[in-house]
Amino acid sequence: MGCGSCSSSKDGGKPGGCKSNGGCSTGGCNRLNVHDWLLNLPFSDPESTCKVIEISFKQGSRKEFYRNTTLQYFDKGDYVSVEGVSGFDVGEVSLTGELVRLQLKKKGVDEFSPDMKKILRRSTDRDIEVFQISKSREKEILARSRAIARQLNVQMKLSEVEIQADGKKGTFFYTADDRVDFRELIKVYAGDFKVKVEMRQIGIRQEAAKVGGIGSCGRELCCSTWLNDFKSVNTTAARYQNLSINQTKLSGQCGRLKCCLNYELDTYLDALQQFPDYAETLDTAMGTAHLIKKDIFKNLMWYILPNNSKHYPLTIQRVKEIKQLNQRGQKADELQPVEITGKQKEVEPAFVDLVGQISLKTLEKNDRRRRDQERGNNNRGGNQNQPRGNDRGPQGQRGQGGERGQGGQQQRQQGPKPPQQNRGPQQGGQRPQGPRPPQQNRGPQQQRPPQEPRQQGPAKEPPKEN
Repeated sequence: MGCGSCSSSKDGGKPGGCKSNGGCSTGGCNRLNVHDWLLNLPFSDPESTCKVIEISFKQGSRKEFYRNTTLQYFDKGDYVSVEGVSGFDVGEVSLTGELVRLQLKKKGVDEFSPDMKKILRRSTDRDIEVFQISKSREKEILARSRAIARQLNVQMKLSEVEIQADGKKGTFFYTADDRVDFRELIKVYAGDFKVKVEMRQIGIRQEAAKVGGIGSCGRELCCSTWLNDFKSVNTTAARYQNLSINQTKLSGQCGRLKCCLNYELDTYLDALQQFPDYAETLDTAMGTAHLIKKDIFKNLMWYILPNNSKHYPLTIQRVKEIKQLNQRGQKADELQPVEITGKQKEVEPAFVDLVGQISLKTLEKNDRRRRDQERGNNNRGGNQNQPRGNDRGPQGQRGQGGERGQGGQQQRQQGPKPPQQNRGPQQGGQRPQGPRPPQQNRGPQQQRPPQEPRQQGPAKEPPKEN
């Protein structure tokens, strides 16, 4: 576990948590923490507050209660020196205030017991220095003690060694299946390590809590984070929950059945009360049906017939009716199973070939229209400053831009227009003889809009003069 301050860095790259800079204010680096939700609430009578403080050792692997006989107030995370065996020990304050009384009641400890040890003082720099020196010896002592136990052929497993802060006492935690005679072992330990030896046997679950790890659920082990009392777990809890008796899947890292099998057991027991008892077999005309499982979510009971691998789900009411028939010595003609409709699978859309399904004619038409408009604007802008040439092409059509010159307008105004004939390529667009007047640049306001092409046909007769 780790608190948020462990990830921050300060003081030259050192972690900001409790790794090397003292206590952690959140207590997130300890095990089996209790949130003090009464910490900031004022009390009317400060004298009636609890004088007992919970102290944790070795990052929460061991917790004990000590009486605060001093006049000092300790916060969570402070290091204090407490009474030890022929010396003192250093621990971390894990809980204070009124919640300590709830913990005392939960663990059956008398608040006013005269045998309760006391807090000596707030830890000084010298106390913390001696404490760190003693803790640095634990790994070396653990490795050496395991080698000695192997040489003496002692059938036990050492899991942890805890040295007192002043280095005068060492507690050796071990697990063993049978009773162990370690009288000779204690003598060797005391002579090699120069400490007072205390051998303390723990269970296999407590060992897993001290070691820690990640469970199959992906989270830290419950025994190393919040679970402090271990209830017995057996395979009956798995049968009530319709779990397959698979030792590999039901066992935890400690090698025993998982503690989480008891979490939902009460819920299953309450739901199973409405199911009929002694309904493991049903007598029918097709044979004896045997119960294979109970579904508390759908209130169904699943049976199987001999020489048949098909499963038959029956309602609770139908099972009761068949049991009544069997009690009268009759057999049911049929089971009348319930039809189980599973979830309808969503139909996946089939592959559709969209090649050729979309027409691009509209886009091509718009593109062609835009190009023609841009070409016409460019031609009109370029013909304004050029001399007028042949306005008509070989087919008698208008020239670029569809504009007429001034000479053509004068020729049309001189007299009646003769009937128009089909002119060949050589007659198209002839200009009148004579000098051409200079062409003036016309502005945008004088430009004439493009005219529509004239229709080929007989010309109108000129009006007769009176």
